[in-house]
Amino acid sequence: MNSHLILAYASAALAAVLALGSALRARHSISRWAFVAGMVTLAAERMCNGLRLRAPWPDEMLYWRQWGLIATSWLPASWLLFSLSYARGNAREFVRRWRVVLGVAFLFPVVLALWFSSHLIAAVQQIEPDHQFLFRLGWAGIALYVFLLIASVLVLTNLERTYRASVGTMRWRIKFMLLGAGLLFVVRLYTSSQALLFRGMNPPLEILNSGALILAIGLMLRSLFRAGHFDLDVYPSQSVLQGSLTVLLAGVYLLIVGAFAKIVAYLGGDAAFAFKAFGVLVSVVLLAVLLQSDRVRLRVRQFINRNFQRPLYDYRTIWGQFTEATATRIDLGDLCRSLVKLVADLSQALSVTIWLVDENRGMLTLAASTSLSDVQAGELRPQGADAAEIIRHLKQYPEPVDIETIKENWAAALRQCHPDQFHKGGTRVCVPIVGGGGLLAVITIGDRVAGTAFSLQDLDVLKCVGDQAAASVLNMRLSQTLLQARELEAFQTMAAFFVHDLKNAASTLNLMLQNLPVHFDDPAFREDALRGIAKTVAHINDLIGRLSLLRHELKIQPAIADLNAVVTGALASLRLPGGIELAQDLKALPSLRLDQEQVVKVVTNLVLNAADAVGGAGQVRVTTDQLNSWVVLTVADNGCGMSAEFVNRSLFRPFQTTKKSGLGIGMFQSKMIVEAHGGRIEVASEPGRGTTMQVFLPLVPPGAGVGGKD
Repeated sequence: MNSHLILAYASAALAAVLALGSALRARHSISRWAFVAGMVTLAAERMCNGLRLRAPWPDEMLYWRQWGLIATSWLPASWLLFSLSYARGNAREFVRRWRVVLGVAFLFPVVLALWFSSHLIAAVQQIEPDHQFLFRLGWAGIALYVFLLIASVLVLTNLERTYRASVGTMRWRIKFMLLGAGLLFVVRLYTSSQALLFRGMNPPLEILNSGALILAIGLMLRSLFRAGHFDLDVYPSQSVLQGSLTVLLAGVYLLIVGAFAKIVAYLGGDAAFAFKAFGVLVSVVLLAVLLQSDRVRLRVRQFINRNFQRPLYDYRTIWGQFTEATATRIDLGDLCRSLVKLVADLSQALSVTIWLVDENRGMLTLAASTSLSDVQAGELRPQGADAAEIIRHLKQYPEPVDIETIKENWAAALRQCHPDQFHKGGTRVCVPIVGGGGLLAVITIGDRVAGTAFSLQDLDVLKCVGDQAAASVLNMRLSQTLLQARELEAFQTMAAFFVHDLKNAASTLNLMLQNLPVHFDDPAFREDALRGIAKTVAHINDLIGRLSLLRHELKIQPAIADLNAVVTGALASLRLPGGIELAQDLKALPSLRLDQEQVVKVVTNLVLNAADAVGGAGQVRVTTDQLNSWVVLTVADNGCGMSAEFVNRSLFRPFQTTKKSGLGIGMFQSKMIVEAHGGRIEVASEPGRGTTMQVFLPLVPPGAGVGGKD
């Protein structure tokens, strides 16, 4: 039995055992079952490769090679699903967003391999002088490897997202699993590209796949022994990350081995090429492990500080990092997750947790953590007298403090809610976040890399971070309180107007009901009552319709129309008091694109507002004109006018009105309609001298679009 066959069978056996062990311990977890499916697929593929190596005849080799490619077709879907769900607290959101890609990853390669299996391999060619066989790919095989190449890039990208989003003990737990899976698909990236380049799969490339699988399983087992389970809570961003370390390593490896392959081909070939390439692969993996070691990075940092007299912390850099991490956060949970990541990177600690404090209820609640899940935090969080004592002490002494050796009850309670993961991670400290005269939150830090104790410099920089965090948390809480107050104020204002109008309508109906038994036989009363009921119902419906404008986005349906005709129709439907003079001066205008129904509402609102402003006697003047590329509708009155302050601050805001019977929605509605047409409203008003409203609408040639919402 040669070394090729041993590697194939060994990798298949290890993958099968790992899949079986994971399946026996499987919970209801997407990532675990995706991992099991991926390992079963790899085991089947390697087994088919081993059976191909043992086959004595080319036809039998071709048979097992085809089955190996069929097994390969299941790799993209299972491992892409794993990369989207492993260790992610928001896995279902990612799976939902990627559902189309996952569907394609499942259907396309599998259907291709099963339905067109006879086109996977075009020919079997014997290679001299070692008498090995080269399988020339058919069009279906080429398509399968192209898809595998694309899937490898997607898997690597998602693994990188998860790694970048993790921090502290979360990263420590998942690091080797991600390295193992990344190793698998870096190699697949290389072997797939080589297969496409040479239109065939050389036996040495299969050796690389087997060797990579064995190395990857070793790394994955290391990760599983660390974490013990798949259910971790990392929340990566939806955006694609730049500067991926995994892709960088893949590029370095491909560059080295690609150049090596060219040299070997130029010199006439090398039977040991695959083993040499495998050696380069092992070196790159070891380099990756060293580069991702928190202990190694800490030693480098300490070496630079000790030998080059560099301060341990650059406060300008820390300030920049803090500002960048917190400036765009609008949710308290997002802010706390950014803070734990920042503190973990800054202090080189694997376990960082933020507990939000509710002084009124005497409670500490988990906000974010690099080591605790929500379930663990619920079991460990201080309660009752312990929580009250922690809050009381830290409020009185708001300084970072080492809680490891303090014997008081509050320190013991904090140690209990922040377990020592490694029992050699140095001391544990807590950083109170105090602001606005109260304790806002508590940061607990532990499991420092290499067990290094916290120095005075460390505690000083943590105090600065705590002070800045207090300002951010307090500002966010105050902003949320202000927002809630404004929402409540708007609701109360709306309710007051709404209730006032409904009360008037109810009074009218109540009066009718009181008179109904007395005057029921009077036909004139019944007719008047029916008119009154209809008018009241119409008023209520109109009120509800106007309020509904605040809940929906306005969409217009423009068509070619004559603005003068629209204005004339709107004015004809109005019934103004007899003492009001309505003057019109409508100049000839070109046609433009309007939503006639919506523009009628604008004209009606403006004219009625003008009529209310002049009272029982006065003049309302309506004119139209063309000004350059705009059509201008003007409604002017000689009424009471408005102050500049009211025009600038309140005129176009809902529920702001100077009329006793108004809701303050008409001008808000008019502004929305005009802006949806790509226009604007200009106002000139002076108390006691009247108001002039000008509506500017863009003059768009027939067939052209309208600016704004359409």
